[in-house]
Amino acid sequence: MSSSGEKTEKIAPIVDASTLDPVAHIEVKQGPVRSYLVSEPPSDLPARRSVSTLSERLYIIVLIAFTAFIRLYGLEWPNSVVFDEVHFGGFASEYINGSFFMDVHPPLAKMLYAGVASLAGFKGDFDFENIGDEFPSTTPYFHMRLFSGSLGVFTVIMLYFTLRSSGVRQFVAFVSALCFAIENSYVTISRYILLDAPLIFFIAAAVYSFKKYELFPQGTIKSYKTLLATGIALGFAASAKWVGLFTIAWIGLLCIWRLWFMLGDLSKPVSSTLSAAISKLIFLLGVPFVLYAFFFKIHFDTLIYDGPGASFFSSEFRSTLNGNTIPTDIFADVGISSIVSLRHVGTSGGYLHSHPFRYETGSGQQQITLYPHIDENNQWLIELSSNPGVTFPDFQNLTDGSIIRLLHPSTHCRLHSHDHKAPVSENADWQTEVSCYGFTGFEGDSNDNWVLEIDQKRSTPGVAQERVIALETKFRLKHMISNCYLFSHDVKLPKWGFDQQEVSCATTGRYDLTLWYIEANENHELSEDARHVSYVKPGFWGKFIESHIKMWTVNKNLVETHIYESLPQDWPLLLRGISYWGDHHRMVYLLGNAIEWWAVSAFMLLFVIVCIIELIAWQLGKPILQDDHVFNFHVQVAQYILGFLVHVGPSFLMKRQMFLHHYLPAYYFGILAFGHALDIIVSFMFRNKKIVGNLLIITFFGSCLFFFNAYKPLIYGLPWTVSLCEKSQWLSGWDYHCGSYFKTYEEYSNYTIRSQFDILEDTDMPVVTSSEPLEIDEPVFIEEVIEDIPLETTQEDFVVEEASEKSTASNIDAPEKEESVNDIINKEGFSRFLDENGNEIDIEEVKRIMEAQGGALKIEQKIVEV
Repeated sequence: MSSSGEKTEKIAPIVDASTLDPVAHIEVKQGPVRSYLVSEPPSDLPARRSVSTLSERLYIIVLIAFTAFIRLYGLEWPNSVVFDEVHFGGFASEYINGSFFMDVHPPLAKMLYAGVASLAGFKGDFDFENIGDEFPSTTPYFHMRLFSGSLGVFTVIMLYFTLRSSGVRQFVAFVSALCFAIENSYVTISRYILLDAPLIFFIAAAVYSFKKYELFPQGTIKSYKTLLATGIALGFAASAKWVGLFTIAWIGLLCIWRLWFMLGDLSKPVSSTLSAAISKLIFLLGVPFVLYAFFFKIHFDTLIYDGPGASFFSSEFRSTLNGNTIPTDIFADVGISSIVSLRHVGTSGGYLHSHPFRYETGSGQQQITLYPHIDENNQWLIELSSNPGVTFPDFQNLTDGSIIRLLHPSTHCRLHSHDHKAPVSENADWQTEVSCYGFTGFEGDSNDNWVLEIDQKRSTPGVAQERVIALETKFRLKHMISNCYLFSHDVKLPKWGFDQQEVSCATTGRYDLTLWYIEANENHELSEDARHVSYVKPGFWGKFIESHIKMWTVNKNLVETHIYESLPQDWPLLLRGISYWGDHHRMVYLLGNAIEWWAVSAFMLLFVIVCIIELIAWQLGKPILQDDHVFNFHVQVAQYILGFLVHVGPSFLMKRQMFLHHYLPAYYFGILAFGHALDIIVSFMFRNKKIVGNLLIITFFGSCLFFFNAYKPLIYGLPWTVSLCEKSQWLSGWDYHCGSYFKTYEEYSNYTIRSQFDILEDTDMPVVTSSEPLEIDEPVFIEEVIEDIPLETTQEDFVVEEASEKSTASNIDAPEKEESVNDIINKEGFSRFLDENGNEIDIEEVKRIMEAQGGALKIEQKIVEV
């Protein structure tokens, strides 16, 4: 013992781990009044569950080589943008360019991709705009995918180490990791520039570090090292996606579990339990938060230029960005004849706006919207209601109760409301239409009159509570006749309203949605030495808080339906996947390995049923969990299923779009639990016939490998045939489009994959798109095509592409005419039908649908791209 009285770390004896059972004996001692469980692990437990033998090192080498081959094979294909690479590859470009953007996820994973791209020489000159856009040679997409794939490889290794740390035998952990290496869904998501691979790697690292921490006695150097590693991994996970917060919650529950047993351990003083609790708070909450805030600091320091994505944020926030157009040195006093812009308080929709386009509902008068960008059409001239158009010799302030009119200088109409239903919220009886009504020389009518009501509580204390001061006074505008308030909410107008935010007049509704303030303010009656105001620039914490409010708001409002969305209750059954990419008679489709997927789901359900039966037996006085292996099996599986529930449970409460890949973090915990199921087969069920047990788990791996091999064309975007594809669709929800494939492999040998850049150089491509030149006479036609096209396709995305032999360098306008499918395909030159991603649609399929619906394609314009 040290003379200083300090606690010394016990040195574990040197043992051969291959000869030891990785499951320790549970030690229960008898106290003065009750028995208690010894909470400290045996000193030799780390050696039992660590890599220390040559045979196990060989396992790891084989596992790394096998996984690297599976996960890194053919990363250069597809050589075009896949699925959400549109977002996260594009964000990498924004980081390199320093242009501020808005995303619902924390920044770490995106910054890592940007760092890899920058090191590989990327200059941010490719924006990843559309799925199917081919990468130019200057975009190091291979390196970015290699980073993702490498994390996928390391995740498999982490799973092996985690299973070993929780008591699984070497060979069983090895086979379990092999099964995970060929789990189709994880292979797919780790091959592309997506957030899932970094997220799951960080979660896996946190789980492993915590399981390693549980092997060491409290207060030792190794326990602190592994606890710190856990905190770092948790910080990285939470900084990649908010799902990492669920991992923090899971580990928090396990800490409470362990502290409970420490309190009941009569051999440990209460002070040691208190010390353990404090260290866990510091390492598992403090460290992750510091890292999380640090990564946001880097995020803000990197994105220093104003960009379109900054429009989600307040003007105060945007004023910190270089190149912003936010007004500064604004005249403070607002009065009659001031030309102002009105900004909405309750949403991030932006400014009160009008433009020379009319409603297609209600009165048909000129539209009033909220527009997020600074624009001339946001300007309004304040008039006195009793003297519209009159200029006063002296400046007149706006005060509480002023009755005003707002003239739109660009279009010479006034802000107006009347008894028409709101354009989108037409079923809300408490909302009516707000329009811009009038013309040059017209002085307006009483429906143009608005009463200004200052909100003194929300205005800056002082003079801004008495009269309108730019930026500082918050006010409402009450319609003089209807007694409703100028109102806006997070509801978008249709295409005819350019997806801008609806403005109406409301008699009720959330209060802050009726609040406004003046941003821009000009008045020729004010002298230059009059008081000016500017936005107060927020510091780091102000930007940090606002960013999170916006992230949360935007995330929860992602409620629109999606062709490939799915529900959380469908995920354990693998009822459907997600189409990621399609072109050149190939596709990438996210689908799990059904053998392992369903086995994991079935096992977790079976385990819960068995536990219920065991609890009933225990209540009847029958002994349970008498074997050390069975006890460890129950403890570890219960903890992993708890992790599964913590990660999947919140999905049932979310109203936003949900997809199959949202299940993968929870599924990882299910796979860990299933690893223990395979282990209990060998260690307990067939403990006297271990060869039989090992053969069973090898057979399971063979089944997983068979499924992986059969479905690998969907992972790697490889050639496949229609017949093999159709046979593979075990469930109706596995809705990949088999008609995209050739009927035989010989057809692929005769098919040349041409670069988009080569085609643009030497081929004329008259393209008809539905956004302007394409009209579909029968709306049902579009609905049926959407069901058959494998990617995220809408009416605006459907494309008819026609390759002509003639060459021209200009766009050619053709007279409007209707053409059938036969008219198009019988023209001179090669014709084909594509969706917006370049995915070819079978001509016979298009013809069948068109004939069934009686539709026709109307070509209004041919666009020739060179």
